[in-house]
Amino acid sequence: MKFAAVVNYAPEKGSVEIREIPKPAIGEEDVLLEVANVGVCGSDLHQWTANQSWPVNYPVVLGHEFGGYVAEAGSRVVGWREGDRVVSETAAVIDPNNPMSRRGLYNLDPTRKGFGYGVDGAMTRFVRVPARCLHRVPDRLSFEEACLTEPCSVAYNAVVENTRLKPGDRVVVLGPGTIGILCAAVAKLCGAEVAIVGRESSRNRLQIARQYGCEVIVGDATEWAKQRDGLGADCVIDAAGVSTTLKNAMQLVRPNGHITKVGWGPEPLHFSLDPLVIKNITLQGSFSHNWPVWERVIALLASGQLNVKPIIGGVWPVTEWREAFEKMHKGEVVKSVLKPV
Repeated sequence: MKFAAVVNYAPEKGSVEIREIPKPAIGEEDVLLEVANVGVCGSDLHQWTANQSWPVNYPVVLGHEFGGYVAEAGSRVVGWREGDRVVSETAAVIDPNNPMSRRGLYNLDPTRKGFGYGVDGAMTRFVRVPARCLHRVPDRLSFEEACLTEPCSVAYNAVVENTRLKPGDRVVVLGPGTIGILCAAVAKLCGAEVAIVGRESSRNRLQIARQYGCEVIVGDATEWAKQRDGLGADCVIDAAGVSTTLKNAMQLVRPNGHITKVGWGPEPLHFSLDPLVIKNITLQGSFSHNWPVWERVIALLASGQLNVKPIIGGVWPVTEWREAFEKMHKGEVVKSVLKPV
């Protein structure tokens, strides 16, 4: 029996289509996960429009934000059984002997391959998942919410682990996409004053960010950044998928302030980094996440402290992936969620 899958089949723009694929075979340390829901990520859109910054193993099934039920377990899998409700991390392939992996930072293993670009992802009925990637989902947490554990973990890692905000910090978030809004939400949980910034075309998404208690700004955020003492924001989180926003971040942050860059894009920089030196700014990159971050985020989601319902713009069958992609691409919704058929 074969199942519908959203497949990115070539590097050319628009090379995504529905294909019928068989149920994957699993290894002795894998589980076969029956997908309940899978979120559409901005990176899925980038592969669809062919402007991603990473190598892709074509053809590949898209989708790395997913949860579902354990359908089968390999012979050496311990602690998981058929019917368990789970979500999966994205690091599908890692080298356990890499120095970063041995420190628990397997997300920074240079040989890492993720679902949806390195190996087949979850925009289909069944996906093969290494058992080490699994986390248990409490019954009170729906899969429509639980499948967004991954972008929430990106935001938590950026804001909590890599930025280490303090209560009372004034934070500017650039980019009201999924990651930007979730970074703003996590910053609010940390006790920060938060403004999120977008363009005129982002007004719909900015209104959703307002539901998290954020100040929303269209265009220039300089006045808000300097409101307290004229020096700028304590921190700027750059969650935009372009390089040029780093220039804005350097202008908005205060001397001895902090910039965390979590959004990325292939464009070269065409401006000076001198403000980084002159203002003694700390510039921090933030990539992906690891096991303890996922556990903390699931606890926040299950308790209701982190509510992802406002960002979910709808649920579509995987066969209607194009509409779900286009609505996100046009900014009509923040997050589209797919469901296998």
